[in-house]
Amino acid sequence: MLILASQSPRRRELMGLFRIPFEVHAANIDETMEPGLAPADAVAALSRRKACAVARGEGDTVVAADTIVVCDGQILGKPHSEAQARQMLRLLSGREHQVMTGVSVLSASGFLTATEVTDLRFRPLSEREIDAYVATGEPMDKAGAYGIQGGAALFAEHLRGDYYNVMGLPVCRLWKMLHQLGIV
Repeated sequence: MLILASQSPRRRELMGLFRIPFEVHAANIDETMEPGLAPADAVAALSRRKACAVARGEGDTVVAADTIVVCDGQILGKPHSEAQARQMLRLLSGREHQVMTGVSVLSASGFLTATEVTDLRFRPLSEREIDAYVATGEPMDKAGAYGIQGGAALFAEHLRGDYYNVMGLPVCRLWKMLHQLGIV
């Protein structure tokens, strides 16, 4: 059985693209990033911890992922308040940043971890636009305080890399990992 170690509705939706039956078993861990690691390494390490935290039976494969936004070396996770969401969006306004997703696959045939990086640039945002977007509630459960598949689609001026990575799961990279392990 394929197990997705995430309760994210976006990741569930993206896993459905594979047309492989899977179950959802969220990893119940402390999601604090390891200090001293580069952002790409920290998000990969967190995905590994999530994969290892999910119980699996013989023959099961666990897929785990975690996504962060990085701007000028600063890691932006999910905002804890509307004020923090506004602050994040101001930081990203008119600037390029990176979306990094660490993804891990744990199976009987091996354990693979990778980090996918997508470069994204927002157009300059007005305070009114930021306030209106935060008022929708959409930013509150998303790294960097935005969802590219939602209202923030209007902010994205340029994207280089995997669009689905920005949604939270690099599906092409994951497919290659599953293929490498003989799962697909």
